[in-house]
Amino acid sequence: MPKIYLSPTVQDNHSYIIDGDEEYYMNLIVDAMVPYLRENGIEFQRCNPGNTLAQIIQQSNSGNFDLHIALRSNSAPEDLQGVLRGPDVYYQATSTSGRKAAGIIGENLREIYPVRKLIATIPTTIYTELKRTSSPAVLIKLAYHDNFEDAQWIRNNINPIAENIVKSLTELFDSDSE
Repeated sequence: MPKIYLSPTVQDNHSYIIDGDEEYYMNLIVDAMVPYLRENGIEFQRCNPGNTLAQIIQQSNSGNFDLHIALRSNSAPEDLQGVLRGPDVYYQATSTSGRKAAGIIGENLREIYPVRKLIATIPTTIYTELKRTSSPAVLIKLAYHDNFEDAQWIRNNINPIAENIVKSLTELFDSDSE
Protein backbone atom coordinates (compact mmCIF):
# COMPACT_ATOMS: atom_id res chain seq x y z
CA MET A 1 0.00 0.00 0.00
CA PRO A 2 1.51 3.38 -0.99
CA LYS A 3 2.22 5.85 1.77
CA ILE A 4 2.51 9.63 1.40
CA TYR A 5 3.35 12.57 3.62
CA LEU A 6 1.12 15.64 3.19
CA SER A 7 2.51 19.05 3.99
CA PRO A 8 -0.05 21.82 3.54
CA THR A 9 1.62 25.12 4.26
CA VAL A 10 1.90 26.19 7.88
CA GLN A 11 2.22 29.85 6.87
CA ASP A 12 -0.81 31.85 7.88
CA ASN A 13 0.62 35.20 6.85
CA HIS A 14 -0.03 34.84 3.10
CA SER A 15 -3.43 36.48 2.65
CA TYR A 16 -5.64 35.79 -0.33
CA ILE A 17 -6.92 38.70 -2.38
CA ILE A 18 -10.47 37.41 -1.85
CA ASP A 19 -10.52 36.28 1.81
CA GLY A 20 -8.70 33.78 3.99
CA ASP A 21 -5.07 32.79 3.72
CA GLU A 22 -2.80 30.16 2.23
CA GLU A 23 -2.79 27.92 5.30
CA TYR A 24 -6.60 27.89 5.42
CA TYR A 25 -7.09 26.91 1.76
CA MET A 26 -4.28 24.36 1.57
CA ASN A 27 -5.62 22.60 4.66
CA LEU A 28 -9.11 22.56 3.13
CA ILE A 29 -7.65 20.80 0.10
CA VAL A 30 -5.81 18.24 2.23
CA ASP A 31 -8.99 17.67 4.27
CA ALA A 32 -10.86 17.04 1.00
CA MET A 33 -8.14 14.62 -0.16
CA VAL A 34 -8.56 12.33 2.86
CA PRO A 35 -11.67 10.39 1.68
CA TYR A 36 -10.17 9.95 -1.80
CA LEU A 37 -6.90 8.70 -0.33
CA ARG A 38 -8.72 6.20 1.86
CA GLU A 39 -10.95 5.09 -1.02
CA ASN A 40 -7.85 4.41 -3.14
CA GLY A 41 -5.89 2.60 -0.42
CA ILE A 42 -3.22 5.27 -0.02
CA GLU A 43 -1.90 5.64 3.52
CA PHE A 44 -1.00 9.13 4.61
CA GLN A 45 0.33 11.27 7.39
CA ARG A 46 0.02 15.03 7.48
CA CYS A 47 1.85 17.79 9.27
CA ASN A 48 0.31 19.74 12.10
CA PRO A 49 -0.46 23.43 11.51
CA GLY A 50 1.86 24.45 14.35
CA ASN A 51 4.90 22.63 12.95
CA THR A 52 8.00 24.39 11.72
CA LEU A 53 9.51 23.42 8.38
CA ALA A 54 12.31 21.61 10.24
CA GLN A 55 9.73 19.58 12.20
CA ILE A 56 7.84 18.75 8.99
CA ILE A 57 11.00 17.50 7.31
CA GLN A 58 11.99 15.50 10.40
CA GLN A 59 8.54 13.93 10.62
CA SER A 60 8.56 13.09 6.92
CA ASN A 61 12.03 11.59 7.13
CA SER A 62 11.12 9.47 10.15
CA GLY A 63 8.49 7.60 8.13
CA ASN A 64 8.91 5.31 5.18
CA PHE A 65 7.00 7.42 2.64
CA ASP A 66 6.76 6.80 -1.08
CA LEU A 67 6.18 10.51 -1.74
CA HIS A 68 6.23 13.83 0.14
CA ILE A 69 3.69 16.37 -1.15
CA ALA A 70 3.90 20.02 -0.16
CA LEU A 71 0.83 22.13 -1.02
CA ARG A 72 1.10 25.87 -1.42
CA SER A 73 -0.30 28.76 -3.38
CA ASN A 74 1.95 31.27 -5.07
CA SER A 75 2.48 35.02 -4.88
CA ALA A 76 3.99 37.29 -7.47
CA PRO A 77 6.68 39.90 -6.93
CA GLU A 78 5.17 43.24 -5.95
CA ASP A 79 5.34 44.70 -9.46
CA LEU A 80 3.48 41.69 -10.92
CA GLN A 81 0.86 41.09 -8.21
CA GLY A 82 -2.49 40.32 -9.74
CA VAL A 83 -0.91 39.61 -13.14
CA LEU A 84 0.74 36.20 -12.86
CA ARG A 85 -1.44 33.08 -12.93
CA GLY A 86 -1.24 29.33 -13.04
CA PRO A 87 -0.07 26.28 -11.11
CA ASP A 88 3.62 25.40 -10.80
CA VAL A 89 4.66 21.88 -9.82
CA TYR A 90 8.24 21.76 -8.53
CA TYR A 91 10.51 18.77 -7.99
CA GLN A 92 14.13 18.36 -6.90
CA ALA A 93 16.13 18.56 -10.13
CA THR A 94 18.11 15.40 -9.36
CA SER A 95 15.08 13.26 -8.49
CA THR A 96 13.82 10.96 -11.24
CA SER A 97 10.88 9.87 -9.07
CA GLY A 98 10.07 13.47 -8.17
CA ARG A 99 10.12 14.43 -11.86
CA LYS A 100 7.75 11.57 -12.69
CA ALA A 101 5.32 12.55 -9.91
CA ALA A 102 5.44 16.24 -10.85
CA GLY A 103 4.82 15.40 -14.50
CA ILE A 104 1.72 13.35 -13.73
CA ILE A 105 0.37 15.97 -11.33
CA GLY A 106 1.01 18.82 -13.78
CA GLU A 107 -0.60 16.94 -16.65
CA ASN A 108 -3.71 16.10 -14.62
CA LEU A 109 -4.09 19.68 -13.37
CA ARG A 110 -4.59 20.61 -17.03
CA GLU A 111 -7.95 18.83 -16.80
CA ILE A 112 -9.30 21.27 -14.22
CA TYR A 113 -7.30 24.53 -14.40
CA PRO A 114 -8.97 26.98 -16.81
CA VAL A 115 -5.81 28.03 -18.71
CA ARG A 116 -3.93 24.82 -19.50
CA LYS A 117 -0.88 26.51 -21.03
CA LEU A 118 -0.08 28.27 -17.73
CA ILE A 119 0.70 25.03 -15.88
CA ALA A 120 4.43 24.44 -15.46
CA THR A 121 6.47 21.52 -14.15
CA ILE A 122 9.75 22.92 -12.86
CA PRO A 123 13.00 21.29 -11.70
CA THR A 124 14.68 23.18 -8.88
CA THR A 125 17.43 22.97 -6.30
CA ILE A 126 16.31 25.81 -4.02
CA TYR A 127 13.38 24.53 -1.94
CA THR A 128 14.45 23.05 1.39
CA GLU A 129 11.39 20.81 1.60
CA LEU A 130 12.37 19.18 -1.70
CA LYS A 131 16.10 18.96 -0.92
CA ARG A 132 15.96 17.63 2.62
CA THR A 133 13.20 15.03 2.53
CA SER A 134 14.41 11.47 2.18
CA SER A 135 11.49 10.39 0.00
CA PRO A 136 10.85 11.83 -3.47
CA ALA A 137 9.01 15.12 -3.09
CA VAL A 138 6.90 17.57 -5.05
CA LEU A 139 5.87 21.11 -4.20
CA ILE A 140 2.55 22.04 -5.79
CA LYS A 141 1.92 25.77 -5.94
CA LEU A 142 -1.68 25.60 -7.09
CA ALA A 143 -2.19 29.17 -8.29
CA TYR A 144 -1.48 32.79 -7.34
CA HIS A 145 -3.30 33.96 -4.24
CA ASP A 146 -2.69 37.61 -5.21
CA ASN A 147 -4.52 37.12 -8.52
CA PHE A 148 -8.31 37.43 -8.22
CA GLU A 149 -9.15 34.74 -10.81
CA ASP A 150 -6.63 32.27 -9.38
CA ALA A 151 -7.71 32.86 -5.78
CA GLN A 152 -11.33 32.35 -6.79
CA TRP A 153 -10.41 29.20 -8.71
CA ILE A 154 -8.82 27.70 -5.60
CA ARG A 155 -11.74 28.69 -3.36
CA ASN A 156 -14.34 27.36 -5.79
CA ASN A 157 -12.53 24.10 -6.63
CA ILE A 158 -11.37 22.63 -3.31
CA ASN A 159 -12.91 19.23 -3.98
CA PRO A 160 -11.98 18.97 -7.69
CA ILE A 161 -8.38 19.92 -6.83
CA ALA A 162 -8.25 17.30 -4.06
CA GLU A 163 -9.76 14.63 -6.29
CA ASN A 164 -7.39 15.52 -9.13
CA ILE A 165 -4.27 15.28 -6.97
CA VAL A 166 -5.35 11.90 -5.61
CA LYS A 167 -6.10 10.75 -9.18
CA SER A 168 -2.50 11.69 -10.02
CA LEU A 169 -1.23 9.69 -7.05
CA THR A 170 -3.18 6.60 -8.08
CA GLU A 171 -1.74 6.88 -11.60
CA LEU A 172 1.75 7.30 -10.19
CA PHE A 173 1.51 4.34 -7.84
CA ASP A 174 -0.23 2.15 -10.43
CA SER A 175 2.59 2.84 -12.90
CA ASP A 176 5.20 2.10 -10.20
CA SER A 177 3.65 -1.30 -9.48
CA GLU A 178 3.72 -2.43 -13.12
